[in-house]
Amino acid sequence: MRSSPNETKSSRSPLIGGVALASLGIAAWTAVRARRAERDYPPTGQFIEVDGVRLHYFDKGEGPVVVLLHGNLVTAQDFLACGLFDRLAQRHRVIAFDRPGFGFSTRPRDRVWTPQAQAELFQRALKKMGLARAVIVGQSLGCLVALAMALDARIDIRGLTLIAGYYYPNARADVAISAPAAIPLIGDVMRYTVSPVVARLMYDTTVRAMFAPRETPAQFHASVPREIVLRPSQMRATAQDAAFMIPAAAAMSGQYHKIAVPVRIFGGSDDAIVDTTSQSGRLSGDIGQSVLSVTPGLGHMLHYDDAGRIGDAVETMAIE
Repeated sequence: MRSSPNETKSSRSPLIGGVALASLGIAAWTAVRARRAERDYPPTGQFIEVDGVRLHYFDKGEGPVVVLLHGNLVTAQDFLACGLFDRLAQRHRVIAFDRPGFGFSTRPRDRVWTPQAQAELFQRALKKMGLARAVIVGQSLGCLVALAMALDARIDIRGLTLIAGYYYPNARADVAISAPAAIPLIGDVMRYTVSPVVARLMYDTTVRAMFAPRETPAQFHASVPREIVLRPSQMRATAQDAAFMIPAAAAMSGQYHKIAVPVRIFGGSDDAIVDTTSQSGRLSGDIGQSVLSVTPGLGHMLHYDDAGRIGDAVETMAIE
């Protein structure tokens, strides 16, 4: 005997109610953890307000200016953890920004935060700080922002140092996985319900892949706390930047040959996140004056093991 429509609807009601209740519970748990993370790991840098964005940054040293732009997932403290920030600050004025939405920088919803938009924001921040002719250092996705600064004729920079960057469009599984969390409204719901649970399950695997084939250093976890990374606000920034990555590379890659400043490109031979040959190797061919260094046995986070060589390259560029 068939169930009537009313009976079917009534049998589904408890299930729907249970799912809704569970979702609300997860959302509340996520919000509490985010607030606790910000209380347990408060900002330790400085702030500057630029175009309605409250940028958090670290500032140390005197001399020629060096700007550090971190990759996706992490924060500016990644550069402190690897030692590059303190090394460069011995002879330079070093600024390490939390990019919009990462760490303690805000990410207003009134604009689309492409690498080009971020490049313009950082230029205005540097101008407000009275700084110019900086060497721009990008790591991973931060390299796209650095390249956007070099391609903007209004921005006067001294040179580029690019570490384990993504420069040319190709299919990427991580973009497909994270893209739904970048969609307005749907993404807002996901970031407080499904995404935090999935991200926690995948976090250790993701970080291991970033550092492979080396072990993840203890100072990374101490300086870039998991709870800060997994806040809904930073997950939105991570998802959106991943979604903009391929279109940005497609839009800019045909212009790389126009870059006239000195460029140093660093990659690891065993990078599990980006293919060093098709990305860094190809970029070196497109920018005639660039110098490519590929370190055997290192992966995507080579700035932890190769900070000395990278630091030497930045210092040379800053005084040329």
